[in-house]
This record gives sequence, structure tokens and C-alpha cells, in this order.
Amino acid sequence: MNTLVIMAKHPVTGQVKTRLAESVGETAAAELATAFLVDLVARLGNCSHRRVLATWPPGDAAGTFFADLARNHFELRTQPAGSLGDRLAGVTSEHLGPGNRVVVIGSDSPTLPEETIEMAFTALDQADVVLSPADDGGYVLIGQRREVPGLYHEIDWSTSRVLNQTRQRLQAAGASYVELPGWYDIDTLDDLRRLDRELASARAECGAGQGPAPATGHRLDTMPRDWDSRPLSR
Repeated sequence: MNTLVIMAKHPVTGQVKTRLAESVGETAAAELATAFLVDLVARLGNCSHRRVLATWPPGDAAGTFFADLARNHFELRTQPAGSLGDRLAGVTSEHLGPGNRVVVIGSDSPTLPEETIEMAFTALDQADVVLSPADDGGYVLIGQRREVPGLYHEIDWSTSRVLNQTRQRLQAAGASYVELPGWYDIDTLDDLRRLDRELASARAECGAGQGPAPATGHRLDTMPRDWDSRPLSR
């Protein structure tokens, strides 16, 4: 069985997209995080694989939000407690087993191509692990067909060292792996500008309200655009 998992955090103002919030404000950052989730669930909700939203944190407020978001398109599972590494390890372990493959993505890449996800499941026919690198030195997708001891341990999460450290864990464990074409997360103002350009191009080609992330595009269109004129990060 193939299982697609989206790691999803309840988009509460002040608690999500904190780096982006430094540029666009906490409210806008939370609204964008919500739009990212809406777009991913809508776009991937009819794919042919088993679909799971692995949610965080536990609690009634998050449970209500995600139940309304998922409806009948995704199963809901609460992420286990612990660090991000602990939660990733727990989520993947839950869905692995004889004949089972799992691909995990985050909610920070609302335009991640569906083709990349399909390529990941196909790659797991031959490899133990599949990765799609992120431009910031992490990864936007990881997939497994078997347990790899230590894969998520002692990783410097949220740094540019994540991908290289993950490669080192794979090599130390003797696990085979494949790297797919990369993509990008939305963590900074520069990332948001890139997303804005991508969605504007998609609207020009497909029409208003179309493209890979219409809810995100609508939110960008209705945001104050004072961030447009701010200098690029160095």
C-alpha cells in the first residue's frame, strides 16, 4: 500500500511561519499557512494513494480545524510527541510494513508538483528511501519502504545542514536512496516573492482562480503589497 502523509501544524497566529511573519506580520503569515494547507488538501485529496494528515499539536481546537479541512479526503492522525525528528520517525513507522511505502511532505510547499510525489512512490520500487531536496538545504519530501535506524536522529532541523546530515545517516545505515528534482519551501520573504511570481505566471496561463494553489494566490492578491518593495535578503 502507498500512503501519502502531509505533516500539518495548526496555523495559529503567532505560532506558525515565524520567519515569514517578521516580514509580513503574524496574522498574514498564519493566513498564508492556512491557504497552503487548503490548496494541498484540495489538490492531493483525490490522488489514488491512501491519504493521511498528520496533525500537530493535539487538542480540540486543532482537531476541529483539521476535521473541517480534511472532510472525507484525508484520514487524520495526531503526530506523536517529541522533536520534529521524533514525530517524523513515529509517523513513518506507523505506516510502514511488508509491502507498504510511505511518502511524507510538509505543508510549506503548496505548489510541490504532483509528478514529484508519483516519482517518489515509483522510486521506492528500487530504493529504500527517496528524497526531494529543498533549495534551503533541507528536503520537501522524504519517502521510505523500510525502517532505517537513526534516519531522523541528531539532525539539525531548520538549518541548511538537514539534507547532508540525512545523507550521512543513510550511508551509515547502508540504505539505498534516490534524490528527485528539488523544490522550495516558503519560509522567508524571498521565498514568498518566488511563490508570487510562480502563481502569477500560472494565472496568466490558466486564468484567474486556476493553477496549483488558488487559495494561496487569492490570499496574496488581497494582502497589502508593502513587502514588494523591501530589499532582498543577503
